[in-house]
Amino acid sequence: MPWKNQGGGPWGSGPKGPWGSGPQPVGPRPPDLEDLLRRAQDRLQQLLPGGHFSGAGIVLVLVAVVLIWLMSGFYRVQSEEVGVVLRFGKYVRDAEPGLNYHWPYPVETVLLPKALRVSTLSIGMTLIDDPARRGRTMRDVPEESLMLTGDENIVDVDFTVLWRIKPKGVAPQGVADYLFNIQNPEGTVKAVAESAMREVIGRSNIQPILTGARTSTELAVQELMQKTLDSYGSGILVQQVQMQKVDPPAQVIDSFRDVQAARADLERLQNEAQTYANRVVPEARGRAAQILQAAEGYKQQAVAEAKGQSSRFLQVYDEYKKAPDVTRQRIYLETMERILGGSEKLIYDGGQSGQGIVPYLPLSELTPRRPPASTTSQSQPQNGSTR
Repeated sequence: MPWKNQGGGPWGSGPKGPWGSGPQPVGPRPPDLEDLLRRAQDRLQQLLPGGHFSGAGIVLVLVAVVLIWLMSGFYRVQSEEVGVVLRFGKYVRDAEPGLNYHWPYPVETVLLPKALRVSTLSIGMTLIDDPARRGRTMRDVPEESLMLTGDENIVDVDFTVLWRIKPKGVAPQGVADYLFNIQNPEGTVKAVAESAMREVIGRSNIQPILTGARTSTELAVQELMQKTLDSYGSGILVQQVQMQKVDPPAQVIDSFRDVQAARADLERLQNEAQTYANRVVPEARGRAAQILQAAEGYKQQAVAEAKGQSSRFLQVYDEYKKAPDVTRQRIYLETMERILGGSEKLIYDGGQSGQGIVPYLPLSELTPRRPPASTTSQSQPQNGSTR
């Protein structure tokens, strides 16, 4: 039995097909291009004077096109951007943040690099997605961080570089140099930073790098990076180099820690010994100075006494030459007075009865000595009060 086109097939399902449904379009149907062109042509004819393309209409269209072309020269520069205006591909001027204007394309174009933003570049470490922590974590990159020191040791250095495009006060064409002199700025900064760090580490020993030479190392790397980038004419300013981690390789870090502990003990013992020396040496020097001063005093005393005795002897000798008998008798009496003055004395009268020895009566000692006037005046009230 032949099919009928009106019925849609032997099942009589119509245009939907034998299963009662056909392919349905998903979403809105796209507009018809011919219909759009026809509508645009009708609107343009309505706008033109006379409803058709006359000379005045063509002029009006050209004026509108020129106005739209001129209006396309307005552009906005954001706060962290600097506009670089190019005229037929050649650098002309810089544009400050805000609303600016340039001749429309193709006469002039504008580039908007992030010239006022400080960029951070990490070397020896990178951020990766960590599904376990549901975030990003830092991972070491040994091929970037492992470096050889000047004393043939290996050190693991992770550091960051803060850099930006040179401002106009530092370099008049810093933005233009940044755009046209280097192709990959971030890659260039990373390569220069790694090369400079390896050179500085290669000139240094491992011990100062691990302890107290970080600041000097950072400054040396920054200066070397800036010098290299300036030689490239890159228009990049290196603001700071920060060493994040400086450790020996993980395989030998325990041994290095033992060495560090031993060196710390050595420094501690040296400091204790120096403290003891600082205490003992001044004391010894003080005692030595005291002995020297005592010896010098004794020397001066002995010399003075010797000079006094010699002077006295010379004076006595001069008097002796003038009157020998008198001087001799005087010396004899003074000598006897000095010898017998402190001894017990007996007098022998030379009798035969054995009673010739008579004790010497020291009348001077029996006579009470009269006290001084001040002592007598103070003792009188006491005696009066006692009576």
